[in-house]
Amino acid sequence: MPELGIYFDLRNPQRWAQDPARLHAFTLEACEEAERLGVGSIWVSEHHLFDDGYLAQPITFAAAIAARTRRPRIGTAITIAPLHHPAELAEQSALVDLISGGRFDLGIGTGYRVPEFALFDASPERRYAQTDACARRVRELWGPGGVTPRPVQDPMPLWMGYQGPQGARRAGLLGEGLLTASGASWEPYRLGLEEAGHDPAKVARMAGGINGWVCEDPDRDWEWVGPHAAYQFNSYRRHMVEGTDQRVPRTIEPDEMRNRARSGPLGSFLYDTPEGAAARIREDIGDAPVETVYFWASIGGMSEEAVIANIHTLCTRLAPLLADPAAG
Repeated sequence: MPELGIYFDLRNPQRWAQDPARLHAFTLEACEEAERLGVGSIWVSEHHLFDDGYLAQPITFAAAIAARTRRPRIGTAITIAPLHHPAELAEQSALVDLISGGRFDLGIGTGYRVPEFALFDASPERRYAQTDACARRVRELWGPGGVTPRPVQDPMPLWMGYQGPQGARRAGLLGEGLLTASGASWEPYRLGLEEAGHDPAKVARMAGGINGWVCEDPDRDWEWVGPHAAYQFNSYRRHMVEGTDQRVPRTIEPDEMRNRARSGPLGSFLYDTPEGAAARIREDIGDAPVETVYFWASIGGMSEEAVIANIHTLCTRLAPLLADPAAG
């Protein structure tokens, strides 16, 4: 059964603005509290030039988390591969793995925002091929004759943040982990592994984020959770089209997204009790080899009190339900 993780992007929207230094310091405190409560993993992500201060250097922040914790695994979900040199990723990942005592997972993806590629003088053309090549080179650089010092783990975990059946197959062809918790991706991932000569029974690994929020009384809490959730989704949708000739998508209202399934990575928002969420996660995973599911610890500028309460709910209520095959 999947282990539970939490996820931070350190957004600081103007509507709920906080002191940025305090936000970063508090996030490390929240990681410590999550560790105390037994969280399995902590994940961070990368975006650039967001108007709400989205975390831009996840591996740097992962190093800070590593220095403040002792047990949870720490991962990037994801680092944008075409914006980084493979040697840089290999060296930084090895360093965080050393600081953490062998707890680091590197998750990489293609990116999609035009302003981010422009900022790094990078090209979005063939970004999937670029990311595949980056994965292969990073894997080489972690081995003999590569970067020094070498990481603690051998092999180092490398996850491909690919979505959909074609992305799942690509991850399988590479023989790396697939960073999605959707059971629908298991079959194309398995076929890709077999096509490239990898034994799924030995190398298949899946993990992924759940867009959602878990609470004891969903009807009562939606009044304050809904605006933060809608902000999060609308911000992604707005930033997604920056630098293109596409129109900004219309604003989604909170009640439009509550437990309504749509296609795509922003297609749904799971909002339920711990028991309901556990049951729905199990149903979606099916028989896929999903090791970890991670939830946002904070959504779009939530207060410190809300974040800590959420971490408690996830770690003490949802995690045991996910771990127990008979629960939920």
